[in-house]
Amino acid sequence: MSAGMAGKAELDAARLLLARVGISPADLVEVAAARPPAPTFAEYVPVVAGAVSAGTRRAYGSYWKRVVEHWGQRRLDEPTPSEIERLAEYVKTHVVARRNARGGRSAAEHLIAALRCLYRRAVADGFILESENPALKVAKPRRLPSTRRALADTRVAEINEVAASTGDDPALDSLLLRLHSETACRRGGALALRPVDLDPDQCLVLLREKGETVRWQPVSPTLMRYLQRHAEQRHATETGPLFRYRSGQPITYRRYDHLWVRIGEHLPWVHAQQISTHWLRHTTLTWVERNFGYAVARAYAGHSSSGGDAGTTATYVRATIHEVAAALATLTGEPHPLA
Repeated sequence: MSAGMAGKAELDAARLLLARVGISPADLVEVAAARPPAPTFAEYVPVVAGAVSAGTRRAYGSYWKRVVEHWGQRRLDEPTPSEIERLAEYVKTHVVARRNARGGRSAAEHLIAALRCLYRRAVADGFILESENPALKVAKPRRLPSTRRALADTRVAEINEVAASTGDDPALDSLLLRLHSETACRRGGALALRPVDLDPDQCLVLLREKGETVRWQPVSPTLMRYLQRHAEQRHATETGPLFRYRSGQPITYRRYDHLWVRIGEHLPWVHAQQISTHWLRHTTLTWVERNFGYAVARAYAGHSSSGGDAGTTATYVRATIHEVAAALATLTGEPHPLA
């Protein structure tokens, strides 16, 4: 059978199927025509930005702004996968140069992720079909292995010494570093911490981090006292941010930026390797894994046990909060009520 005859047979079969269910080809055309016209990027980006979480908005906001700059008056259904690839390449080559930049790969990856987020909303809102999503047809750049690693004890001691002896608020900076070293929390978890999230009886803090994850994390009695004292002295409200400047204003991510720039000015290796708060997370979790095993380290990190990389064994060796508290007590040398 020729290709033409095969194609005609398939069309005849499709017409027969439509006739049996009472649908005509004209009905299909009318349904397609009934779809609302796709908005422009300038119109739709603010809609999506207002619907997503603050973390998503912070991660993708600058990339959505770049999209609006280039395609603001174009409709969502106009750009092709090739055009998205060209825009990703443009962003990659025009990224702001930083010492920790890796050839703009991360910028290109985040642009594509931002567009995928945008188009997922457009599909849900009925502006385009799933099969018409051009962002899904563009591959993200392969992510390079992270350069972050656990720091030696002597290096961590140097960082803490500089933080405690320089700057305009060493008490604040030292407290931040201790919280991250003890809990391995992310910056977002520290900034979201509130006085109401402290449980001094059990020495637990409630951490709310990316992906809207929430978990109780053990802390040492000493850190708990420091956190309570800081909240009291800086006049933090029960449901407001705990970490504040002396003026009473809550700190932001900028405090971390200034902190590591200052530490890098005193410790050249910090500046050269672009050490950041996340390196402390690597340091603590590596120590926990070496001394208490993978299951406890996974719970210490607040990672979900249902993730694709969890491994089957993780469903049988899930660490309890008491095991995490035991790891913390050994880490800090202080007894813990749950250990």
